[in-house]
Amino acid sequence: MDKVKQFRWFGHYPEIIPREIRNDRYRSLSDMFTRCVEKYSELPAFESFGTAVTYRKMERLTHNFAAFLQSEGLRKGDRIALILPNTMQYPVSMFGALRAGLVVVNINPLYTSREIEEKLRDSGARAAVILSVSTGKLAKILDRTDVKTIITTGPGDMAGLTGMFINFYARRINRETNYKRIKGAIHFTKALRTGSRLHLNPVETGPDDIAFLQYTGGTTGTSKGAVLKHKNILANIEQISAWMLPGILEGEEVALTPLPLYHIFALTVNLFAFFNRGAKNVLIADPRKISYLVREMKKYKLTSLTGVNTLFNSMLNHRGFSDVRFVRLKIVIAGGMAVHKSVSDGWLEATGIPLCEGYGLTEASPVLTCNPIDGTDRPGTVGLPLPGTEIIIADDNGNELPLYTHGEILAKGPQVMDCYWNNAEETEKVFINGWLRTGDIGYMDKDGFIKIVDRKKDMINVSGFNVYPSEVEDVAMMYTRVLEAGCTGGTDETGNEYVRLFIVKKDPALTEEELLTHLRKNLTGYKMPSVIEFRESLPRSGAGKVLRRELK
Repeated sequence: MDKVKQFRWFGHYPEIIPREIRNDRYRSLSDMFTRCVEKYSELPAFESFGTAVTYRKMERLTHNFAAFLQSEGLRKGDRIALILPNTMQYPVSMFGALRAGLVVVNINPLYTSREIEEKLRDSGARAAVILSVSTGKLAKILDRTDVKTIITTGPGDMAGLTGMFINFYARRINRETNYKRIKGAIHFTKALRTGSRLHLNPVETGPDDIAFLQYTGGTTGTSKGAVLKHKNILANIEQISAWMLPGILEGEEVALTPLPLYHIFALTVNLFAFFNRGAKNVLIADPRKISYLVREMKKYKLTSLTGVNTLFNSMLNHRGFSDVRFVRLKIVIAGGMAVHKSVSDGWLEATGIPLCEGYGLTEASPVLTCNPIDGTDRPGTVGLPLPGTEIIIADDNGNELPLYTHGEILAKGPQVMDCYWNNAEETEKVFINGWLRTGDIGYMDKDGFIKIVDRKKDMINVSGFNVYPSEVEDVAMMYTRVLEAGCTGGTDETGNEYVRLFIVKKDPALTEEELLTHLRKNLTGYKMPSVIEFRESLPRSGAGKVLRRELK
């Protein structure tokens, strides 16, 4: 912009952070990759199952994978599905695909055959990289898709001798349910060997080319493919990098990546933004195994960590977490879902490091706001709009509301997508007057800090009064004998809505009556749950969000 607009939140930016960003530093994500490889060549880029790969070696591995893809007849603009957890194969496949000019379609490897088929058919993917132990799910639906090139891989294929044991264990526990040989599929390591003997034809990609078809989590409805162009992801990388300036030291960071890279939060914040600063990403294949995660945390002198509320809560409640020593940890970012106050307070007490909450969504690549990391964060808010981002709170017609007034959060910025994939109807619904409708209810204070109240679609109407599930969950989580909470609305036989609360006990002796006593002290009458159900666990998305629609 020739002239930077002035916003109330600028007065609360740390001094080092620019008000706007450069969005012409790189032409594409492939261009960024090439320049980072040159700049940080001898530094470790990723580590998985104890095996590290340098930036220089990443160049060679991705060259080989890209050359193999071209040999299969895949051309610029073709879609490739990555159905992978956080193993070394993910960044190699992803960067290799981008270097070949392909569009990456991220798919949760825990999805059912039906869910995988839905994404493959909608995207028109012509290739797929998938774990060998999950091939049974792909085999069931393969003939109803356009996928012709299939690359299979064991989770430990790039982890040396340790990887052999990892693959053996994975095959043993999955053989009966998910494993199936697919005719014509090629193994990942063979694909790399094949590509090493081939020439990679350079592919020119630019800002307006599509980089990812990133499907929305579907936590509130049907999943849709957000079209994220190279310029959208690059803008968010620049925004995040600028925001981290008070704490990031180029070439010296060690970031733990427990959230799945197929999710946009970890993809942009951990993989891309930290890669752009010469950091090492330590990849955690399955963060649900908290004992393993905590053991890994003890091995590394971590400087940065990202996660979601449920993950931080699980770590805090693990008996081995108190033994972790955070001698270098300085940046802890939470996103993806609301952070409960009990978790935020507990994290600060246990580590001495504030849990800085941010906010975004798939359609925005994803980050829109974040709390400052220089110690001026405001717990309970999702922080300030990032450089180059505009946020307003609006009514149903898109009219801006006064400060402190609850309304829908609308956003503008270079990180915001243009459209959904092949879905003009949903695209029209998600934009109003040029603003992205986030579907989240919140308010802005006089300094520009934003407080999320809840999802618009999750709001419960009790006798004309609005009840926000996150508030009920937060109050329930304040009780020390509660481990997890999920809240939804129910409908009685007369069509009236009421509040339902689902609880996972921390103390098996917890009773409904004592929990109700606690809730009555902290909630007004119409917000009180009419039904409390105790569960062994709550349904979660791949990124750890509690799936309220499944609770319903």
